[in-house]
Amino acid sequence: MSDAEAELLAAARDAFEQAYVPYSEYPVGAALEATDGTVYTGCNIENANYSNSLHAEEVALGKAISDGVQEFERLAVASAANDGVTPCGMCRQSLAEFCSEVFPVLCGTPDDFERYSLGELLPETITKDHLDAAAEGQR
Repeated sequence: MSDAEAELLAAARDAFEQAYVPYSEYPVGAALEATDGTVYTGCNIENANYSNSLHAEEVALGKAISDGVQEFERLAVASAANDGVTPCGMCRQSLAEFCSEVFPVLCGTPDDFERYSLGELLPETITKDHLDAAAEGQR
């Protein structure tokens, strides 16, 4: 593991300490590194109606986007259970809006981390290109 990867994973682990998880009791943290080196962190935030809950990855992504940042280097995700948690399908699709299929996703495990590409986690994703092609076909 490189120093940069270790730091990013540590930031994800620090982020889950802030999670608000009274229902699942499953804290998750994410650290999203922008291409300029800035790291945006997020934690899961639950809500009693469940559907309004926010995932750590989308909180980190939302912080970055609201700062005007749309280019990213890599993502680290960790849970308090240290179980190799990966982003859910919804978060994978949100990441795919801004990141290529080779975008690295690091998932914290007891020994180190597992490395995936976004394309491995979400093959054949829906992209802007699909929408453009569909609109072109309707003309």
